[in-house]
Amino acid sequence: MHDIRFIREHPDLFDRALARRGAPAAAQEIVALDAKRRALATRMQELQGRRNEASKAIGQAMGKGDTDKAEALKAEVADIKQSLPALEEEERELGQELDDTLARLPNIPAEDVPEGADESDNVEVTRWGTLPEFDFSPREHADFAPALGMDFETGTKISGARFTFLRGQMARLHRALGQFMLDHQTGRNGYTECAPPVLVGDDAMYGTDKLPKFAEDSFRTTDRRWLIPTSEVSLTYSVAGEIIDEASFPIRLTALTLCFRSEAGSAGRDTRGFIRQHQFEKCELVSIVRPEDSEAEHERMTRCAEEVLEALELPYRKMLLCTGDMGFGARKTYDLEVWLPGQGAYREISSCSSTGDFQARRMNARYRPEGAKKTEFVHTLNGSGLAVGRTLVAVLENYQQKDGSVRVPEALQSYMGGLERLEPGKG
Repeated sequence: MHDIRFIREHPDLFDRALARRGAPAAAQEIVALDAKRRALATRMQELQGRRNEASKAIGQAMGKGDTDKAEALKAEVADIKQSLPALEEEERELGQELDDTLARLPNIPAEDVPEGADESDNVEVTRWGTLPEFDFSPREHADFAPALGMDFETGTKISGARFTFLRGQMARLHRALGQFMLDHQTGRNGYTECAPPVLVGDDAMYGTDKLPKFAEDSFRTTDRRWLIPTSEVSLTYSVAGEIIDEASFPIRLTALTLCFRSEAGSAGRDTRGFIRQHQFEKCELVSIVRPEDSEAEHERMTRCAEEVLEALELPYRKMLLCTGDMGFGARKTYDLEVWLPGQGAYREISSCSSTGDFQARRMNARYRPEGAKKTEFVHTLNGSGLAVGRTLVAVLENYQQKDGSVRVPEALQSYMGGLERLEPGKG
């Protein structure tokens, strides 16, 4: 959500910021709605004040025996009482229209975010690792993983397209990756492990900017709850409506949960393999910090995600997303893209975003700076540390062998009971 005061005072700056994201100017419409609502609120206050004055004057007139004046005042009070409900409803509707307009506008980008229309305008920041060399032509995971326990056919039979049934050694490797990520982020990087609900209400989805814009991208239950697209929703919304003690900062939360996405806007993309699923697991990272600390926290969070890739010895590159490729609620985003030899390309495996106070305003999450009388909105950040399924794909493709087996990265072997290799046909 945007700061209406900033829009009111700096309409041109706001429209220029929207233009950087490819969004049309909106300040004039917003300021007009706001002015109309404020004028109506002022009129209501005036009428309520006049009603109170007239009510007192009735008693005074009656005390003086001036019945004509008293009756006139009673009629005036009755008229005011009759008109107020309609004005209150009009103000409510204007306020809702204003909130709806603001809620559909993307966050404004940080000044150092490069301008661009799409992913082709993203900027590579760093690159890590040496690309693996093979004495055979490396294959995509979908071509050899079924023999190792990645069962696409059974997943489709049970649930339809974009669901996969993992068996035996493949299921264990998937679990090992998630546990390794969670242990790394809690033990090394100080995140607090959480086990949040994966079913949430409208307020949680709205507060974390997933509604109203992305309703079609999520699954909804018959009792009107939402399956989380990521535990960012549950973790971030845990501070909704609170005034946080400044001594509590930074708040760093992590969770390994199932995530659910309808992928409504990705028709035809990554339909083959394990890259884009309706159900997947992710080790989420969320930070709640003071505004002055959010930039440094963004760099730290991204580094926490990078460490997992380096521990698994997976080559990757860090990309700064341009204005046209950032997520709706993001102010600045780094994507980590892992190398997939089978595709001969880097593919996104983590996205770490700073949202500023965009989410905090929507869910009214504040803190009181030491010595200050007024509260301020916190800043929120979220990232993947990492997406488990995509990391599984990266391990399979980077560690594949000519005979169809896959070496287990050294960092995961203790999680696999000492197993050093996945072999075809073995459970």
